[in-house]
Amino acid sequence: MTTVKEIFQTYAPEYIQRFGDDMPGKHQKVIEAIINCRTEYCGAAIYKCEKCGQNHLVYRSCGNRHCPNCQHHKTSQQLPGHHFMITFTVPQQLRRFIRSNQRVCYSAMFAASSQTLKKLARDEKYIGGDLPGFFGVLHTWGRQMPYHPHIHYVVPGGALSKKDSRWHPSRIDFFLPIKAMSKIFKAKFRDEMRKSELDSQIPSEVWNQAWIVNCQAVGNSENSFKYLAPYVFKVAISNSRIVKVQDRKVFFKYKKPRSNRWRTMALDVMEFLRRFLQHVLPTGFMKIRYYGFMSPGSSVSLGKIATLIELAFGFEIETPKTEIEPFKPPTCANCGGNLKYIASVLPFNFILSGAG
Repeated sequence: MTTVKEIFQTYAPEYIQRFGDDMPGKHQKVIEAIINCRTEYCGAAIYKCEKCGQNHLVYRSCGNRHCPNCQHHKTSQQLPGHHFMITFTVPQQLRRFIRSNQRVCYSAMFAASSQTLKKLARDEKYIGGDLPGFFGVLHTWGRQMPYHPHIHYVVPGGALSKKDSRWHPSRIDFFLPIKAMSKIFKAKFRDEMRKSELDSQIPSEVWNQAWIVNCQAVGNSENSFKYLAPYVFKVAISNSRIVKVQDRKVFFKYKKPRSNRWRTMALDVMEFLRRFLQHVLPTGFMKIRYYGFMSPGSSVSLGKIATLIELAFGFEIETPKTEIEPFKPPTCANCGGNLKYIASVLPFNFILSGAG
């Protein structure tokens, strides 16, 4: 199976030679991280087989958040009750502008969308709770890796009211009105652009059209997180989607919206690298953010929220338990014996830097 790493190893030097003068430094760092992932440049761990005594050298991963080899499927602590996935998308006419002002605009997208959810959740017509809880993840790609910034939120169906200290549940099939979310999201994003003094650079027609917001009911938390976690926490393209590289073209699988049928697309390898690298985030930018009672600074514990949800429904809801698989030590490829950790080897680039 061809991997993203193999494509970068073969063609990134040519890409750098062509576009290196105009390439952002963060792109260069991602290229180096992917190429050097699980090599001596990232360091290694030494293990010894307890059965046959043979030593094994295991190279470490680069840990870069854009590397397909290092992506980790994460989950959030689960709560009882129904959940929703809400997606906020900006108009196509804004994409070039956002790409030129990524740090400011991504932060504005988070601020505008999170404030929209909080504002409407307080409305007695819908939920009537002043402390909802949710987390959002920024994506910048579509299925064929075009530049398409949007934010996915995973939201428990309801909110805590500080007035009566009770959980106010939403309907099972409805959280907040889409049209209202769209209008408020657009208005708050415009406010953020005015604060940054960037609003004059935005085409006026952007403010005269409806912004797309999607709200999908995803059922109870156990099922919802099984569905959402692999989808939400990922990079622009995974190794499993790459079919082959042939005649300087990368063939990869994708699905169209509302279709389960896999299709295959072919991109020139330079275009493939360009599309992949355009999704590299600004250095240090947090693409996952938590709000309300899910915020690290919240004074209300998730355990208390779970109890209030159970009381709101009038019966005990079985809170899903995350099963932790027992640790399985690595095994020897020769005899199958357990490997015992012996020592670590420093990363090669750290050694070259003259440390020590």
